[in-house]
Amino acid sequence: MYDNSMKIEFISKSENERFARVAVAAFAAQLDPTIDELADVKTAVSEAVTNSIIHGYENNEGIVKINAYIKGKELTLVIEDTGVGIEDIKLAMQPLYTSRPDLERSGMGFTVMGTFMDSLEIQSEKNKGTRVTMKKVFKSLS
Repeated sequence: MYDNSMKIEFISKSENERFARVAVAAFAAQLDPTIDELADVKTAVSEAVTNSIIHGYENNEGIVKINAYIKGKELTLVIEDTGVGIEDIKLAMQPLYTSRPDLERSGMGFTVMGTFMDSLEIQSEKNKGTRVTMKKVFKSLS
């Protein structure tokens, strides 16, 4: 089914966002990405994990899970939490919308994810959590 896969989970602490970026970047490195492609993936992961921590768990402790899959030159990332969920996904995906204006959030997380990845899908249920699935196809340098 997949050429390779990995799973990690960690406590929803903001300092673990860096760990998530590095772990996914190390996994994606086997696809021989360009520096720009790797930066795109790291930025998208950072946004998804930060959303789980700040919005999903509202800075309370929970678990963030990342599943990564490689098939050919395609990387699939699934980042999920069991936090408060998103009541209106279409509204949440609008640029500049934030459910936490008190924290001076930019409201660009989903926009950034969608810009840097080839596909973005959000599934969420109120009080059950959110799952963000992102895909990126890496261009071969050879």
